[in-house]
Amino acid sequence: MKINNSFSATLHILLHLEQMDKPLTSEQMSAFIDGNPAFIRKLLAGLREQKIVGSSKGHHGGWTLSRPASQVTLYDIYTALGSPVLFALGNRNENPRCLVEKGVNRVMSDTFAEAETLILERFKRLTLAEVGSEFIDYFNAQGQDN
Repeated sequence: MKINNSFSATLHILLHLEQMDKPLTSEQMSAFIDGNPAFIRKLLAGLREQKIVGSSKGHHGGWTLSRPASQVTLYDIYTALGSPVLFALGNRNENPRCLVEKGVNRVMSDTFAEAETLILERFKRLTLAEVGSEFIDYFNAQGQDN
């Protein structure tokens, strides 16, 4: 199963937006993640609907954060992206006939549900500003070469 990196790409982009004092175009942001401007616009569309980002047209137009980073949780971002699947693991067969596989499915489904609950609760408490602060702390401790 292919890994969905839209959540981490969005965090990366939003942290760049937070650091800028001017709007950024999707072309400028695509350079940050070595991506496609259309992909950036697709990511940010759901965030605009949730009033996390805003966009303006024109010569000095582009994308900006609509709220302070301290008021945007990772859960806000996650749901604005359509709540992507958190795990690449899953049951082999959702409707097995084998009793052993049924037992495995029950245990794994319960385990995944518990793990997802923990992750989403953490997302609800963690803000974009805190993620940015972690980067600054890491940068100061490690330097820019790492």
